[in-house]
Amino acid sequence: MKKIICKKEYDTETATLIRKYTCGFFGDPAGYEESLYQTPSGLYFLYVSGGESSPYPSEDILRLAKTKVNDWMETH
Repeated sequence: MKKIICKKEYDTETATLIRKYTCGFFGDPAGYEESLYQTPSGLYFLYVSGGESSPYPSEDILRLAKTKVNDWMETH
C-alpha cells in the first residue's frame, strides 16, 4: 500500500518492516494488525488493518513520529 501524507510518500513495498503486532485471530471482527515500517529516508509509519469491529476497519497508513516509535515498541 502507498499513501502520500503531508507531501511525503509512505509505501509498504519500498519501506523496511520492523515489527508486526497482531491482536485477535483470523476472521475475528474485532481483531487487527499493526505493522511498523521505516522508509528509506528514515520516516516511520504504521500499516494497519482489521475486522469491521476493530480500531482499523479498513487498511490505512498512519505516520508515527520518531519520538513515539519506542513507546509503540514497548507496548507491542
